[in-house]
Amino acid sequence: MSYVQPADLVDRLTAAGAAKASYSTGTTLLRAAMGGAILALAAAFAVTVSTQTGQPLLGALLFPVGFIMLYLMGFDLLTGVFTLVPLAWLARRDGVTFPAMLRNWGLVFLGNLIGAIAVAVLMAIYFTYGFSTEPSAVGEAISEIGHGRTVGYAEYGAAGMLTLFVRGVLCNWMVSTGVVGAFMSDSILGKIACMWMPVMLFFYMGFEHSIVNMFLFPSGLLLGADFTLMDYLIWNEIPTVIGNLVGGLAFVGLPLYLAHRRRSAPTADTAPVITADAAAVTPAAPADLPAAVSPAGSSATSPAGSSADGRAGTPELAGASR
Repeated sequence: MSYVQPADLVDRLTAAGAAKASYSTGTTLLRAAMGGAILALAAAFAVTVSTQTGQPLLGALLFPVGFIMLYLMGFDLLTGVFTLVPLAWLARRDGVTFPAMLRNWGLVFLGNLIGAIAVAVLMAIYFTYGFSTEPSAVGEAISEIGHGRTVGYAEYGAAGMLTLFVRGVLCNWMVSTGVVGAFMSDSILGKIACMWMPVMLFFYMGFEHSIVNMFLFPSGLLLGADFTLMDYLIWNEIPTVIGNLVGGLAFVGLPLYLAHRRRSAPTADTAPVITADAAAVTPAAPADLPAAVSPAGSSATSPAGSSADGRAGTPELAGASR
């Protein structure tokens, strides 16, 4: 399954983060909007399965299908860039400044929100026959999720807010583990396996994912759930975003970087090599996976996985991690 060693893994992570920070505004928004839309459809699918079968575990088992597909197609989620772009900044990759990182986060957030709300509107039409009937059983289940995970937290005050934040932290600990885990293999089956397991865990445990919530809660509002937009923002989305940032960076990105980064800059013979984008012909590392970086120290003959981030000769991807 072509396992990638930890030091080479960190090189790949920082290369991917540098690529994301270098994209134009339009490209970043498009990648994020499609990512948010596909993840929203996956969430609708999982809730449908859980509701119709009465088996929440089955819904959680199938939810990662959408998560995996959006990454294999080269799209972006806020939870992923929360982990990857800061590592490129810490590694002093060319062009990755603090303002560039904040710009990337803001654009990906906006794009994810646009995609998720678009799917929320389409699914609300689907659940109500164009708003001409009461919501279906699945629509009612989504409405109840929105009520329970906004007003439900508010009922406990500060303790509820702490619980919400912790669920956001735990969520992106698992989600970013899946994103990073896919860098550990150059095999498409290896990537799928590494993404599937932690994402299934987060969904079944009911942790808070900011992009999934961008679909569930607007859907609930459209379907007549008993909470307000301010309830959603204050008692879910904002604390969840902060928790996702802390979870992905503190429990995944930073430990890997501090434990396995190269202590000296690679030489010309060992620096990561960025190959041309072969995403159209090769099962590739997903969007939150790096540009095709041959593992440092293994030469261009190693089977480096390429991705939608692969950009031949891009200066921003050539910087060495410190």
